[in-house]
Amino acid sequence: MSRKGGSRFANYKAGFQPPGKELPMFAAFIKAARKSGQLNLSNRELSEVPQSVWRINLDPPEDCHLNVSFNASDRWWDQTDLSKLILASNKLESLSDDLQLLPALTVLDVHDNQLTALPRAIGQLVNLQKLILSHNKLKELPDELWNLRSLKNLQLQHNGLEYIPDDIGQLVHLEDLDLSNNRLSTIPSSLGELTVLLRFNLAANKLKSIPPDISKMTSLKFLDMTHNELECVPSELAALVSLEQLYLRHNRLRHLPEFPSCKYLKELYVGNNQIEYLGSEHLQPLSAISVLELRDNKLKSLPDEVLLLQGLERLDLTNNDICNLPYKLGNLPKLKSLLLEGNPLRSIRRDIINGGTQELLKYLRSRMEEQADGEGDSGPGTAMTFPSESNTIVYNIGTQKMLEYSDKKATVVPDEIFNASDGVPIGSVNLSKNLLTAVPSRITELKATVTDVNLGFNKLGSISLELCTLEHLLHLDLRNNLLTSLPMEMKRLQRLQTVILSVNRFKEFPDALYHIPALETILLSNNQVGAIDSVQLMQLNRLTTLDMQNNDLMHVPPELGNCINLRSLLLEGNPFRNLRPAILARGTTAVLEYLRSRIPT
Repeated sequence: MSRKGGSRFANYKAGFQPPGKELPMFAAFIKAARKSGQLNLSNRELSEVPQSVWRINLDPPEDCHLNVSFNASDRWWDQTDLSKLILASNKLESLSDDLQLLPALTVLDVHDNQLTALPRAIGQLVNLQKLILSHNKLKELPDELWNLRSLKNLQLQHNGLEYIPDDIGQLVHLEDLDLSNNRLSTIPSSLGELTVLLRFNLAANKLKSIPPDISKMTSLKFLDMTHNELECVPSELAALVSLEQLYLRHNRLRHLPEFPSCKYLKELYVGNNQIEYLGSEHLQPLSAISVLELRDNKLKSLPDEVLLLQGLERLDLTNNDICNLPYKLGNLPKLKSLLLEGNPLRSIRRDIINGGTQELLKYLRSRMEEQADGEGDSGPGTAMTFPSESNTIVYNIGTQKMLEYSDKKATVVPDEIFNASDGVPIGSVNLSKNLLTAVPSRITELKATVTDVNLGFNKLGSISLELCTLEHLLHLDLRNNLLTSLPMEMKRLQRLQTVILSVNRFKEFPDALYHIPALETILLSNNQVGAIDSVQLMQLNRLTTLDMQNNDLMHVPPELGNCINLRSLLLEGNPFRNLRPAILARGTTAVLEYLRSRIPT
């Protein structure tokens, strides 16, 4: 939005005086902001906001009387009104009522200050769409705040709020609301009016219950109620038909909620509660679940209906009271992580549990085969009889649609293995823990159906083009090899969601990955990568997990903060200095906020 010259001359003649002499350190910022409409004064040790900031839309620049050329680039009366103001990471204890002089603001970021109150004039910023007030000392909010009907993003985490008024229900355009790390013991039922809300964070409060009206949030995809005092969750929660991620960790739940309508729920975290029972009624509706965390509860058993969770990739049962597992658990085709530590399991030897997920699943499948052959379960403490290796491979290929040839110390995969899969729609290939120096060329025979390939813990020095033909591939594990690069042809894997490249010899971030838009998880820890291209990384708008721990990153680009979909950004163990350990310790959200605050304007 621009103000024309006549209006600005009129203001000047009506008695507005030119601003006082600006501090040299701000003069350049103010001048640039008059053209861009954006001003970033974060991390400047400010205890108050210079008056020239509030009056930037009204007062002509100090040197306007020197400008007689009136070139297009110098017409100060055509300046762009300020629309984005960042005052994060300063020492501000209050904001002036002159804030209302910036009516064109759409973004106001004052996180990480010492604000104890907000001016009533904030209600005049009717164009505001994003308001970031996190990490301050706010104990209450002015009534005028609820006049900001254009708000889409409101960040109030890490304050001292004890009460949220009913008027919050007036912010009907909110899409992202964060009230975590406050002192809330209740929340108003009017929150149910926020029907377009996508993300809602209530973690680390003192909530003992949730109003049933929350069921009206039919657009909600992410809900976090970790670290509260919930003893039960209302059945209306099941009406959140769009919910994809639900966090209920560290509460006092005795029963797992049922979710008959949550057909899109992908991740459910209910660890550190007091849940004693898990039944078929809890599992049957979870058709889309990929992560189920039940750790640190009091579960005594797992029902056979767990086999219904065909998309399950991670199951965490750590520290429960489980004595036996259903052998059918070994049939879950996508399960990559099964955590069982801290359970009094009687029928599975400790060395099998310690052998990791694949070893455990292989054992469960073998026991199921024994039962099918009529041998039954000989009970705990009895010597276990495993089927022959060849029978197990054929069994897995024929019934599990899985080509399993791992932990053989083999330098090549025998042709008989691929011959046995002829005509079978193989979905998963596990060739890990061998001595392979090349990807088997016959893997291309599986390209019509294979979605999961594990080549981890081998001696691969390069990736052949055969692997790049597996265009249905969703998950690729190449950890613990000798790789230094990936071929650009890998960008053909347009459906790839997860790639694991940890513990290799990469010195550069593989360029091919920037061209795979479906990627959700990139694990590249323990390499020698020296830089990442944040601009290209931003194109991966589905990326939620990026692990760059223990590399050689000398600098973290501030623009990485614009990768707003990242839920897990791991950067520890790198030699950079622009991110302090204290900031890293605050977690992904805080790191991204800090990086955004450092983007030059």
